[in-house]
Amino acid sequence: MYFAALLARTEDGWEASDAELDDVETLADLADLAREAATDDETVLVCIEQEGEWFGVVRVDGEDDPRVYVSDAAAAMRSSYGEILLSDELLGREPEDPAALDQLVDLDGTEDGEPDETKEEDPATTDAESTAPPGPLGDPAVLSDLGLEEKALLTLTSEDALTEIADALGCTDVLEAVR
Repeated sequence: MYFAALLARTEDGWEASDAELDDVETLADLADLAREAATDDETVLVCIEQEGEWFGVVRVDGEDDPRVYVSDAAAAMRSSYGEILLSDELLGREPEDPAALDQLVDLDGTEDGEPDETKEEDPATTDAESTAPPGPLGDPAVLSDLGLEEKALLTLTSEDALTEIADALGCTDVLEAVR
């Protein structure tokens, strides 16, 4: 089961709203959704969790590029919402990289459909395993200036992570209201 919420920082504290992710296909779409919830270019956090598996936090500050932290990239890669957070840049691959294109659209990498005899694949390795490492990925300092140091973020478990993040930010009540 998934849970997603937007936490928007305002002059009066934090406001939470349920995040509808059905129409979100990319990290840019997610950042746009967050900006719509912002007032006066304030900070907005998109919090996503898959119960017991992984959690992610996307921070959007005005028109700046979103900052992302994912607790377990390999687990998130197996999730449709997790794939949104795991951009090429975060995974350390070039968008124009032919290997990345092979993974995305399953091309054989040759012209006219001829097989590429130099390409060796390990059938035991899945695309998720080959493109996303197990464990945390992204910016562990994403919440440092808001009250949650990176060391504390790295130690959070998936079962209670969003609650502990909300506790550190002082917005437990507003997050639980939308849960």
